[in-house]
Amino acid sequence: MPRKRHAAEQIIGLLRQAEVELAQGRTVGEICRRLAVSEATFYRWRSEYGGLKIG
Repeated sequence: MPRKRHAAEQIIGLLRQAEVELAQGRTVGEICRRLAVSEATFYRWRSEYGGLKIG
């Protein structure tokens, strides 16, 4: 089985950072390019991990 690239904690942190940038007016495309993930991956992460918190 292939190893996942990002751990759940990393994904949650990236989503928090992305939400801040969205509030600042950046587009999802810009954020995804900076995170080096596709928009589909971003939306999938948001649906899976969006309500979770670290701790």
